[in-house]
Amino acid sequence: MMDQSVDLTNHYLAELKRWVGLGYIRAVDYQLAHYLAECAPNAPDHILLSALVSYELATGNVCLPLTKLASPQGYWADDIAALLRGVEWSSIELDSVVLSSGDKVTPLVLDKGRFYLYRYWQYECAVAQALLQRAGGSVATDEALLDAGLNCYFPVGDNDEIDWQKVAAAVAVQKQLAVISGGPGTGKTTTVIKFLALYIEQQKAKGASFTIQLAAPTGKAAARLAESIANAKQKLNIDPQLKADIPSEASTLHRLLGVIPNSIRFRHDADNPLHLDLLVLDEASMVDLPMISRLLRALPPHARLVLLGDRDQLASVEAGSVLGDICSWPHQLDYSPTQAAQLNRLCRLPTPLPEGTLGGFADSLAMLYKSYRFDDQSGIGYLARAVNAGSGAEVRKVINAGYKDLNYQYLSQDSYETMITTCVDTYAQLFNGLFAGDGPCQLLLSMTRFQLLCARREGVYGVSGLNERIYKGLQARGLIKDEGSWYPGRPIMITRNDPALSLFNGDIGIVAYDESGRLKVWFEQSGEMRSVLPSRLPEHETVFAMTVHKSQGSEFERVVMILPPTDSALLSRELLYTGITRAKKTLDIIATEPVLLSATSRRTERAGGLALRLWG
Repeated sequence: MMDQSVDLTNHYLAELKRWVGLGYIRAVDYQLAHYLAECAPNAPDHILLSALVSYELATGNVCLPLTKLASPQGYWADDIAALLRGVEWSSIELDSVVLSSGDKVTPLVLDKGRFYLYRYWQYECAVAQALLQRAGGSVATDEALLDAGLNCYFPVGDNDEIDWQKVAAAVAVQKQLAVISGGPGTGKTTTVIKFLALYIEQQKAKGASFTIQLAAPTGKAAARLAESIANAKQKLNIDPQLKADIPSEASTLHRLLGVIPNSIRFRHDADNPLHLDLLVLDEASMVDLPMISRLLRALPPHARLVLLGDRDQLASVEAGSVLGDICSWPHQLDYSPTQAAQLNRLCRLPTPLPEGTLGGFADSLAMLYKSYRFDDQSGIGYLARAVNAGSGAEVRKVINAGYKDLNYQYLSQDSYETMITTCVDTYAQLFNGLFAGDGPCQLLLSMTRFQLLCARREGVYGVSGLNERIYKGLQARGLIKDEGSWYPGRPIMITRNDPALSLFNGDIGIVAYDESGRLKVWFEQSGEMRSVLPSRLPEHETVFAMTVHKSQGSEFERVVMILPPTDSALLSRELLYTGITRAKKTLDIIATEPVLLSATSRRTERAGGLALRLWG
């Protein structure tokens, strides 16, 4: 019997190796199975399972649901599905070597019908526990002071609309954990700046010292957060000393936690917690499960956490959909009777907040429903809502309605070439500014005015092909004179963290000469310009065009978004919504209507158990 098991294990390993060659799984997935086969050669089903669970991480899933194994058709390639159908997955045995229920340390864990790698099961359990614990922690407040502050910063209006910004600020002041989700232009920054003023007032009334940190997942997102907070501070009519206490600088998560080179660990953890009392984390949808786990471990027990983001955006590149899971209440967000009564009283709302049975976790959440950027005359706002609702009929209606801020072109050879010309014309202005004496700071500012977005990395409709076409177009006009890869005006994005240089994934730079005539790459960090020799840069890429994923955390005055001519699972509602909402003033979409409508109908759902652990 054992010989038969070993033979089956060897057969599975041979199949897994073949699947690597076919691109079904990664080499690292096979290597895990091969290693476990040496430890447990008589557990063939577990060995096969290990490679598949490992592969799920590459697709953004935290785990592999049992249902995906028991009914494999449609999820896997036909030959994988055929092999999986030969195993009774529902009766797979827990053993002490490879698979357990989590009561002992094993490579795989089976929990509530989901198979995990042990480390990711730990991440998920720890994140759920930490979030629930913080959500259950209320903060003692001076209610009279809070009432006065809320109604000073958010005056009672003369209509019957609920001021959701006011509700969100009130939630954040009173809770140890607050999660604020809202789309573009709903006033997340406005809400946060007023919350910070309320928080500081409360701390000063207690005579308590406080340290506030602002953070975001990427350098670009951190810079935008800092800029938004600084601008909002100037508009806030408050005591100058109070205004001075509101921080204007933001850090990336990696800088905040302190990267240790060649390690997945950070300098700050449970044994060496962060020195702060309040952390505001923007663009939370970009944060993956391992990173949020490490952040929560590094927070001191008393610290307060405010998560900001848009739950409808693309999830993180790596495994998990943390913000989406946190905001995955089963129906309309409502509050416990106690919380609803308190918010109604403090905010002096014209319409009572809904009460419900979602439980105490909902009391830490707030939604910003009203967009102040996109009015009824905005095609961008209309299209974002239509895509978010998954309504193909509304999408078709809006793209053909002739809105001033929205231009739709059916993808063809002519529209593709016109788009390339538009991009070359636009980037030519940046190069002309460079030759006219614009410095790196002005050049980086120019890059916030326009961006070409795409869904893929490869091919003529992807980053590589589009960058090449724009490069050749600029070269043909004599704007790029150097034959090498480094030339003045080249925009680049860092794609791998380099803690030693304080450069992190997502940081945007521009190539320009320094005062001595040396070619350098310039970055803006904490409001100051710094330069790095090209030879010292970590992995990077040109970003005349960038993927929608890479654009998260950024906004541009004008966005051109192109989709490939053929449909694929990569094209989703979340990808469209994220690309659309990068545009502040003007959006151009180049796509075939069938691909656009198909993407609108396709919702991305990542496998994981965090939502269930939070909401029950």
